[in-house]
Amino acid sequence: MSSGVYLEKLAEFSSLLRREGLAVGVQETADAGQILSCLDLTDRETVRGALQAVYAKSREEQAVFRQAFDGFFVSLEQREALRRRHEAEARELAQRRAQAEQELRVNGKPMELREDLREVYVRMDEEKREQLRQMMERTRGLLGRNPEKLYGNFVRSVFTRFLLEQQMALEDAAVGVEPADPDLALLYRDISKFREADVPRAAALIASISRQVDAELSRRKRGRSHSGKLNFRRTIRKGLETGGSFYRLSYRRRRRTRQRLVLLCDVSGSMLQFSEFALRFLKSMSEASESSEIYLFSEEARLVDSFALQNMDAFRDYVRASGLFGRGTDLGSALEYLCRQPPAVLGSSTTLIILSDTKTINLPRAAQSLAEARRLAGKVLWLNPIPEGKWPYIRSIQTMSALCQMVPCSTLDELARACRKMMT
Repeated sequence: MSSGVYLEKLAEFSSLLRREGLAVGVQETADAGQILSCLDLTDRETVRGALQAVYAKSREEQAVFRQAFDGFFVSLEQREALRRRHEAEARELAQRRAQAEQELRVNGKPMELREDLREVYVRMDEEKREQLRQMMERTRGLLGRNPEKLYGNFVRSVFTRFLLEQQMALEDAAVGVEPADPDLALLYRDISKFREADVPRAAALIASISRQVDAELSRRKRGRSHSGKLNFRRTIRKGLETGGSFYRLSYRRRRRTRQRLVLLCDVSGSMLQFSEFALRFLKSMSEASESSEIYLFSEEARLVDSFALQNMDAFRDYVRASGLFGRGTDLGSALEYLCRQPPAVLGSSTTLIILSDTKTINLPRAAQSLAEARRLAGKVLWLNPIPEGKWPYIRSIQTMSALCQMVPCSTLDELARACRKMMT
């Protein structure tokens, strides 16, 4: 291969890595070219190790690099074998989809499932699919009476468990392979493992889910708009309009009290990304956005002007300019600030939502301040980005969870379910 063609291929590979989210610039490409000029290019493993040292730093970046390298630098024989394998996999997948169409039917009609969940069923191994079919058979009677309950308590839990197992297996193997639907992979991936390139797609996914939650909440409110008590005066008036026929009954409207939310968001170090995603969810939901008051904290707490967060894409710039980012975490000081604010920030109609991983200086002071905040507020919820399986081993989580309700929110899916529950 001539040097010109060789450098052109290296530039194309650098461009591919940039699309995959790696920070690759002209200097990295030049360094790679200089290193490769000293190596035997027929030794594939040596070349891959040398390029990985230049292009990839973290464990996640190395996984992405290995996948990109193996797919980009292949011989003609390997490329032909890969093509044949892909064709065979495509034929098998088409057969599995056709089989799934026959299996996912109830009373002769297709089961109402989201396309992403249907695709997960298609890709399940036969053992898991057989377990699912058996469970469907046992619950066939329930489906006709209550499809929503079956979907919520059965289908969703089974598919979610499978996706989580699949994602954890991929991460443990350090393989950066995405499932067929990248949004689905993003939904169940640990937020702490998001790359910078994932943020725009995650923001779009949050906006989409928030619209669905908003629509769902609106339907629920319309369905329970009255209190069940008959309004005799309005019923009689309507009856007089139709000649004394009282077939149009009027009910007393339930007086709704809008809940007031106070958000206390940790923006120190690794918490910045989680707080950003949680705020995107809450600000995208109309009821939460209209009745919320936001405080950011690290070593101190600060009220955020609502106009400052109209554009959530600039949230990180706002936090960095505020001087709160990159400092320590003092949860006790932040909670004391909320408790002592004049006029009172916390009250019986207030729900205090804390976005934090519980890591703080002076844990006893933080616990004491949380107890005081719980006494003043109507309700305290803690959204925690640390996976629930790790909670028993973290002392600060054990301390705080004894004082308030702590909700696991390590993925976008868990975060969405937590926000939906808060609004109901």
